[in-house]
Amino acid sequence: MSGRPAPSRRTVLRGAALAPVAGLGAAACSPGGTTTDATPTAPVDLGAESEIAKGSARLYRDHNVVVSRAEDGTLKAYSTICTHALCPINKLEGTKLVCPCHGSEFDATTGEVLQAPATVGLKELSVEAKGGRIVAGPAA
Repeated sequence: MSGRPAPSRRTVLRGAALAPVAGLGAAACSPGGTTTDATPTAPVDLGAESEIAKGSARLYRDHNVVVSRAEDGTLKAYSTICTHALCPINKLEGTKLVCPCHGSEFDATTGEVLQAPATVGLKELSVEAKGGRIVAGPAA
């Protein structure tokens, strides 16, 4: 028997609980290798044009797209795959996108970085209103 005391139950359980999280974090932080951008590769119908008021934005999680409408009515669309570690952004606060992985923030109206660790803005996508519907796709 060694001279070291046995770890407490709490120490063992804490270590077991943290181990899977640490492994997932490492995988999410490693953008090297082959990854898919996960943004539309063909035009996709996102919904009714009336869903986005002037001066606001809407997040389409299923398609990894955010669409904003300027005060003059023009639409802009961006991929919501974070440029830092390729995590899908799933939170929109007004017109600010917040990445759940490391806290990068982006302006949904311009795609620009508002808060690091991301240093590159979001990828712009094509977007238009067709027959009262919003259609977004890869940049033209």
